[in-house]
Amino acid sequence: MRADRLLAIMMRLQTGGKMTTAALAAEVGVSRRTILRDVEALALAGVPIYAEGGHGGGVALDEGYRTSLTGLREAEVRSLFIANNSELLHEVGLGEAAESSLLKLLAALPALHQPSVDFIRQRIYIDPLWWWHERTPVTFWAELQQAVYEDRYIEATYENRTGELVERRLEPYSLVAKSSLWYLVARREGEMRTYRVSRIHRLRLLDEHFERAADFDLAHFWQTHVETFAATIAEYHFVVRLHESRLNFAQWLTPGRFQIVEAADAEGWLSAAMHVETMELAKMLVFGLGRDVVVIEPAELREAVLATARMVVEREQR
Repeated sequence: MRADRLLAIMMRLQTGGKMTTAALAAEVGVSRRTILRDVEALALAGVPIYAEGGHGGGVALDEGYRTSLTGLREAEVRSLFIANNSELLHEVGLGEAAESSLLKLLAALPALHQPSVDFIRQRIYIDPLWWWHERTPVTFWAELQQAVYEDRYIEATYENRTGELVERRLEPYSLVAKSSLWYLVARREGEMRTYRVSRIHRLRLLDEHFERAADFDLAHFWQTHVETFAATIAEYHFVVRLHESRLNFAQWLTPGRFQIVEAADAEGWLSAAMHVETMELAKMLVFGLGRDVVVIEPAELREAVLATARMVVEREQR
């Protein structure tokens, strides 16, 4: 609709400043000729918009002009007010600010959209925290935030995956929350790395500042990091016969790593391929399923399960 396009043009100019007609046309998906007609229509409607030709020219709004919220569509209003858990925002000191901004936004909405807010809040709730999220304060949180905000070097004692304590001088770029765990994205010796915040044992904020790489993009870096990390995790593959009554339990324990390879027979037994990090985890899963599972392959897992079961029986019979 043209009304939505006109509002989109104003919003882009308001947030991004002057733009060429070619850039605006690409943003909203129309021709440059249509953009010029839209600019003319906005000007006739009283919007302080102007276009300049030649090198350095483009379309711009008067710097003092701000659009109101009356142009928001109902779906956009609902997306802003989906109920969410503000715990992570509170951890970075922005919880109260987020709640305050939503209250101001709600007060500014036209009466037409007021019912939509309560409608969506009572129907969708997003909780980003894992079930057993610890509520303990994040260590060195104030220093980490200050370092990230002010581009200051830090010296940290960090516990690596093997449990060894190592000394690191870091350029802290960003803080990322994933499933309620906080990670520090930092550059060391010219290479971007990630550090789990809970493994930092000591931290000293230095007075020395560093220069951030101009081409660093946090979203792109994190997505690439996640994909690389997932690809490097060693996986242990095994196949079992499983009773369908325990299907939901097995799938819950191995989300995204469970595949039915043979449908259930008349007695409710099916075959499934499963993937976990190690054989030890596979053994734990088999013992958790108990009499409702039979290991098909590999033979080493079946033998390991039998050996462990014999040890348990012998110990209990003493």
